[in-house]
Amino acid sequence: MLEHDVIIVGGGLAGCRAAVEIARINPSLNIAVVAKTHPIRSHSVAAQGGMAASLKNVDTEDSWEAHAFDTVKGSDYLADQDAVAILTQEAPNVVIDLEHMGVLFSRLPDGRIAQRAFGGHSHNRTCYAADKTGHAILHELVNNLRRYGVQIYQEWYVMKLVLEDGQAKGVVMYRLLDGHIEVLRAKAVMFATGGYGRVYNTTSNDYASTGDGLAMTAIAGLPLEDMEFVQFHPTGLYPVGVLISEAVRGEGAYLINSEGDRFMANYAPSRMELAPRDITSRAIAYEIRAGRGIHPDGSAGGPFVYLDLRHMGREKIMSRVPFCWEEAHRLVGVDAVTQPMPVRPTIHYCMGGIPVNVDGRVRSSGDNFVDGFFAAGETACVSVHGANRLGSNSLLECVVYGKRTGSAIANFVQNRKLPVVDEQRYIKEAQQEIQALLEQPGKYRINEVRQAFQDTMTQYCGVFRTEELMSQGLEKLAELEQQYPQVYLDDKGKSWNTEIVEALELRSLMVVGHTILASALNRQESRGAHFREDYANRDDEKFLKHTMAYYSPAGIDIQYRPVAITMFQPQERRY
Repeated sequence: MLEHDVIIVGGGLAGCRAAVEIARINPSLNIAVVAKTHPIRSHSVAAQGGMAASLKNVDTEDSWEAHAFDTVKGSDYLADQDAVAILTQEAPNVVIDLEHMGVLFSRLPDGRIAQRAFGGHSHNRTCYAADKTGHAILHELVNNLRRYGVQIYQEWYVMKLVLEDGQAKGVVMYRLLDGHIEVLRAKAVMFATGGYGRVYNTTSNDYASTGDGLAMTAIAGLPLEDMEFVQFHPTGLYPVGVLISEAVRGEGAYLINSEGDRFMANYAPSRMELAPRDITSRAIAYEIRAGRGIHPDGSAGGPFVYLDLRHMGREKIMSRVPFCWEEAHRLVGVDAVTQPMPVRPTIHYCMGGIPVNVDGRVRSSGDNFVDGFFAAGETACVSVHGANRLGSNSLLECVVYGKRTGSAIANFVQNRKLPVVDEQRYIKEAQQEIQALLEQPGKYRINEVRQAFQDTMTQYCGVFRTEELMSQGLEKLAELEQQYPQVYLDDKGKSWNTEIVEALELRSLMVVGHTILASALNRQESRGAHFREDYANRDDEKFLKHTMAYYSPAGIDIQYRPVAITMFQPQERRY
């Protein structure tokens, strides 16, 4: 049996930052990072726009308190304010720490780190590396893993969390190369497995974002928090869904409809294109609904609006947002210097996740914790984003809470013994599961079931929601879940069998999608990204609380836990 002091599942920003922190605090600890892709292929590399911090390099009036207020207001008052205080107070130091590691942030003429405007932020506080910020940070962190001697298991798929008697003891994992199965035991297990964009049919997320960590946690009988809050990014490139970073609007681009109007004046006049993402996404959806969208031939009534950069000029576009120009040119043949980009909302980020406290310890209920189990980053819900995340706060959360969770783990594993695990039992169960997938006769291809599932989630739990719509969606999901035991695999081999991984990922998608829909149906209000046409107002009296959803194949049990309000009393959210 493989063993390490600490196992971190996920090779993105949160996981790598945690590993670096553990190694810094105690270099003698034996740390492993397990990732189903190579770590520098993690979805964190796709983060473009930047990372918020009140460095005051551009705006001397900024402060951590202002950053905290913007974050809480942006969250529609569902964020836990004790967690937001830590996030915003730590922000300047973690940016400087990353710079000392070698991250190449963009600069002001005097050499200080540059900061740009971002949606929902009242000051220019987003630090960036052109429009490749996640890429710049992750490469440096992965270099540091090598420097600290962290063992990387790349291209291993984690199938199961070993959870016994309220204690996380390790993981069961499958090697993509040859189908070999191993049990890894450890004194502490951390999940940093990212989001679940692939639950939907159009997403900015990569193909690996299938919610595996969330699903394994739910299958182990632990709750998932606030899963109904799914962020749509306003500017997904039409028709491919790839993200056009908020940095483009931060640098001055306009959103225009078929009539040539900057329509955000009707929805958020004080912030215009830099309103929070939930408001901007709904505004675009409303414009398209009202017939002011645009067709590919330029006529009215189509499925997208324009993101117009032309007034910014070639020099600014190519120096500040070169990657966004390149994406539009490569994928849809648009030269943004002379043509507007076609955009519409795309699934982007999960505000909910595995419930944790401010040290990354995973909750088994509102008040209790799982021994030896930690989580951070997009897969976790410490709830700094509440019902809607502000752009450039996600990289910040990964680094602040990755670091903090790493520190908590380094202290936790001192003087602890490795747990006892029945290796053969878990290996046998995993082998039987794989064998059953290979042998089931089945009548459905994985792709057709997955596509139907993604289409159902998009149609019945999208930007606009109603009880009738979501109830129908749950019925359709139940039908599709019945098809899962009837999928068949063409590839019966052991060597690099991607169909096996796709089948396991489909199970993850189904668990996560079911939890999202059930949580959304239960929340009878509109708050942040969760917008119900049958309950159009926020209802603090009944729903100023976090959803805790417990999954089982028979159904989902919904409970609630209170929001931590320590600084700002909830008020109407206007921009």
